[in-house]
Amino acid sequence: MDCFTGLLCFSLVNLVSCAVGRYDVLTWKDRTIQSYFISRQKAVVQTDGDATNDPITFNTNLMGFPDRPGWLRYIQRTPYSDGVLYGSPTADHVGKPTVIEITAYNRRTFETARHNLVINIMSADDFPLPYQAEFFIKNMNVEEMLASEVLGDFLGAVKNVWQPERLNAINITSALDRGGRIPLPINDLKEGVYVMVGADAAFSSCLKEVESPQNQLKCNQEMEPLITCDNKFRAQFHIDWCKLSLVDITKVIPVGKERPDPGSGVLLDLGEYNPPSDMLKSRDYFSDFLITLAVPSAVAAVLFIILGYIMCCRREGVDKRNMQTSDIQLTHHSSIQKSTKELRSMSKNREVAWPLSTLPVFHPVSGELVPPLHPESYENTSMPLMQTQTNLQHQTPIPQQQTTGGNYCMSTFRRF
Repeated sequence: MDCFTGLLCFSLVNLVSCAVGRYDVLTWKDRTIQSYFISRQKAVVQTDGDATNDPITFNTNLMGFPDRPGWLRYIQRTPYSDGVLYGSPTADHVGKPTVIEITAYNRRTFETARHNLVINIMSADDFPLPYQAEFFIKNMNVEEMLASEVLGDFLGAVKNVWQPERLNAINITSALDRGGRIPLPINDLKEGVYVMVGADAAFSSCLKEVESPQNQLKCNQEMEPLITCDNKFRAQFHIDWCKLSLVDITKVIPVGKERPDPGSGVLLDLGEYNPPSDMLKSRDYFSDFLITLAVPSAVAAVLFIILGYIMCCRREGVDKRNMQTSDIQLTHHSSIQKSTKELRSMSKNREVAWPLSTLPVFHPVSGELVPPLHPESYENTSMPLMQTQTNLQHQTPIPQQQTTGGNYCMSTFRRF
């Protein structure tokens, strides 16, 4: 198998090198995090561009396919930074060479360059790691964590706390791939990264402190739990201990481990097909019709009749009440009219002193008497109570007298 895999890889590499002329060969192990940094400087040289000013973007895909394998991820923050391929191969990909096509685009010169990456995946069954712990680091991005020196510092801190014989990083995942949100571009915030670490020793007491009831209560209240070994990470890594996950593979029951025998795919010989007899009785759906249609229709008809009776036949009492109300209003109005007429007749017959305005008026010069207003024609007369100068029959102007101020005035004397 190894000879065949090597021969296949050798022939594939030769084929790629002849077709493209640029290729790299990597050897990765399954269930172990691996990374490959795509150099922006090499892409600029291949596209005859400027290393400082040209924006370069990369596109990665599996040869012959539009996208990458499911276990392989790619990230590039800006066109002026390097790209990173990272992932953890599974056991199903062992012995299968993976060819990744990397295409660089120069956004200034519009030139492209292609580079092929051949990944040979080997098995890592030589040291099984049954105890796995997943940490969430808040102050790191995935490309920062993939750097060899940063990952080595983190594994060293975990080893001091855990103290196993063998320790390895199994997988690294960005918080954005777990449903996290993109942080705001303030205060140099990071998106966070999940790092899964596997070891061959049981979990230490420090790691198990997260499972205590006191710390679980603080995590439910969104408070930071008290972990004794947090100071060993705090200098460089800020760990969210509430998101720490501890998994013991030896106690996990595998789901779907044993698959049933698929068989040959040929149905068993059970003889000829025997259709049902034609003498089957037909089903009567009349009762179902009555239940689903007739009964609701009958109930609706009864309700309609009741509503019509209430709206049309029960208006007699309302009409009678309206007629009674109108009769009361007419009687009240007629009584008011009668009272008004009675008061007017009584006011005519009473003996009271007539106002001074109704006394005879004498002309100031001629002395002619103007007849007064008679009581009998009080209601029908239209003569004003006071005679004006225009209403006098014989109006004689009064001689004007000159005063000291030089003004003339005309007055009319009236006797009261």
